[in-house]
Amino acid sequence: MPTYATLYDAALFTAAGLIFSLVTMWMRHELRTAMLTMVGLMIVGMIGLLVLFKTGEGLPTEMFAVVLREIVLLLLAVGFARIIIIFLFQGALARMAVPRILADVLIALLLVVYVLVRMNAVGVNLASIITTSAVITGVIAFSLQETLGNLWGGIALQLDNTCRIGDWIRIEGGGSLHGQVVSIRWRYLAIATNNNETVMIPNSQLIKNRVTVIGRRGDLRIPMRRTLPFHVGYQWAPSRVIAACETAVGRAEIPNVSRTPAPSCVCLGFDDNGIQYGMRYWIVDLTMDELTDSEVRVHIHAGLARSGMEIPYPHRVLLQGQVATADARREQEVEARQDVLAHLPLFAAFTEDERRALASELVSCPYVTGDVISRQGETSDSLFILAQGTVVIYGAADANGKRPKLATLGSPDYFGEMGVLTGQARTATVIADGEVLCYRLDKLGVDAILQARPALVDALSEVVATRQAANDATLAALSAEARAKQTSGRTADLVRRIRQFFDLG
Repeated sequence: MPTYATLYDAALFTAAGLIFSLVTMWMRHELRTAMLTMVGLMIVGMIGLLVLFKTGEGLPTEMFAVVLREIVLLLLAVGFARIIIIFLFQGALARMAVPRILADVLIALLLVVYVLVRMNAVGVNLASIITTSAVITGVIAFSLQETLGNLWGGIALQLDNTCRIGDWIRIEGGGSLHGQVVSIRWRYLAIATNNNETVMIPNSQLIKNRVTVIGRRGDLRIPMRRTLPFHVGYQWAPSRVIAACETAVGRAEIPNVSRTPAPSCVCLGFDDNGIQYGMRYWIVDLTMDELTDSEVRVHIHAGLARSGMEIPYPHRVLLQGQVATADARREQEVEARQDVLAHLPLFAAFTEDERRALASELVSCPYVTGDVISRQGETSDSLFILAQGTVVIYGAADANGKRPKLATLGSPDYFGEMGVLTGQARTATVIADGEVLCYRLDKLGVDAILQARPALVDALSEVVATRQAANDATLAALSAEARAKQTSGRTADLVRRIRQFFDLG
């Protein structure tokens, strides 16, 4: 039966637990449910202790009264210990990110110490119990060695902060497995894979096998580097391949690819099927790994195609059947380009033979979504003819880094004419919107025709000046009369600049 001193001490502990719980709820509102539960547990214990204090004399035996007293005192002890542990580790020391398992170990130790103290208080001989249970403890430990290994493995993982919730890890041994840590328990560590699977790994295996933490260096979260291997034939110099791939991926605006460090391409080796390269980039969100790899590969393929390079077939593949000759394919391509040129006002003054000569000088440049075809401020001497697809033209970025959308062009059309005619720097940024095929016309392709027929300069200048005036009219809402004045003034200036650029005298 509890004494008055026991009742007084219990009341003090209950009051202290209530104060600590109120402070904890004030600091962390989300812990309200846990605190109220523990306070309720202490109140139940306190009420039980009061009932025993008042009616304990009527119980049938003293042993029964002692058992009931120890039960209600245990409720008080569990509630108070939980409140103190939650206050310390999830309240006062929350910013230190103390491992959860440490709090669990401490509360277990506190309860063990409490039980030993109470057993000694009621007159139990602890020495005899320890001596008697030594053999039993050894047998239990031997039979549960795997479970105990998992237990100590979980304690070691959390205490030394090897893995943390939210870390991406790769586990070697028994097949490589990688995923994000979502839970660390006494017995196992749970990781979520990108296939929406949650894998439970016993802690003992983590201790035995090599675990690689991905995307973290110390306490700093960093992007992870990925390498995508591919082959290109021996007929192209590695320096050209590396430059083409770095330009294609570096200029493209691919979501989830870190801009710092910048993507890079390296030569990995020389194989039977060609030279092996690796495109290295740093991924921001590992949950999108395969999708990001796919987008990078698409830009690699498009960049190689723009440079006239291709990924070779394996040497064991034998192509059979009717294959068009290279000359026939070239002729079809020239005819297709010539047809596109015939639909563009810029080349309306050219004869059929002159358009055919231009068509043979065009270079096919395929692009994919996000590819930057030309960037504002770049110097160039080439014109782009939009044969297939759509491009978006952007102006200069504002202070917030946002670029105004100036126009959208659909095939057939052209842009960058000032570059090929006068060498003027790019005045806008052009980005592919979907699958795009452009033909690039360089200064050398126009030079021979203008040298042979300088009169074309006037026709070209008039078309370009008219288009520029129309663009200005769109922006400034000029009248038709004002646009005509701008056109006549610009034509003369363009004639002078084009003749000077092509050295026509």
